[in-house]
Amino acid sequence: MIDFDFGGQTVIVTGGTRGIGAAVSRAFYDAGASVLAIYGSNHQRAEAFVADFTDRERMAAHCVDVSDYAAVESFFRELERTGGSLQVLVNNAGIRRDAVVGMLPQEDWQAVLDTNLGGTYAMSKFAVQAMMTNRYGRIINMTSPSGRMGFAGQANYAASKAGQVAFAKSLAKEVAKRKITVNCVSPGFVETEFIGELSPEQLKAYRSSVPMKRFAQPQEIAHAVLFLASEEAAYITGTVLEISGGL
Repeated sequence: MIDFDFGGQTVIVTGGTRGIGAAVSRAFYDAGASVLAIYGSNHQRAEAFVADFTDRERMAAHCVDVSDYAAVESFFRELERTGGSLQVLVNNAGIRRDAVVGMLPQEDWQAVLDTNLGGTYAMSKFAVQAMMTNRYGRIINMTSPSGRMGFAGQANYAASKAGQVAFAKSLAKEVAKRKITVNCVSPGFVETEFIGELSPEQLKAYRSSVPMKRFAQPQEIAHAVLFLASEEAAYITGTVLEISGGL
């Protein structure tokens, strides 16, 4: 068993105060990292999340709209101004706006692409700049089997997730010589509020489609993220680790 130690490292987790992102933030904190958990707009939820941690020097929530390039740039410039370094970025922020293509509003198409894929681009761009200085870094995109399989009513979401994979493979080649790795974790169905809007019938059907006949727990995804972010994973880059129970 690997005993992960991220002491002295700074980790940014987008969408880091809810669902999978919250589990990832907590796992890094427990492994000794200083965590900057990015959230979009739910201040009350973010404040409640960070209140659970005793060492507030190592867990902080920051409100940043990752789809807003200028806001992302401002966040990183402030991090640089305060002398902060960066070792790990987890691009976990994501939204869904489901509808069949024939009825999909253009603004819903654009919102999903801007957040899921545009946010990955903006966060990764400035993270790479910060990591280049120390010639070390880990970038992990939270993608989805939807990008590989496609699901009816999720063309925008599937396109954004497939784009994250292609983006990671390209970026991995660009930064490999700087000892920066770029990978994707692709969770299947996970027990979070993200699937809470599904009907009992849908949940039953989806659970039955999983060979392991259960949904993942958020902590199971977080453990995989920690491995890819660790020094032990130094030779793994440009890959997708699917955690879907066999889908």
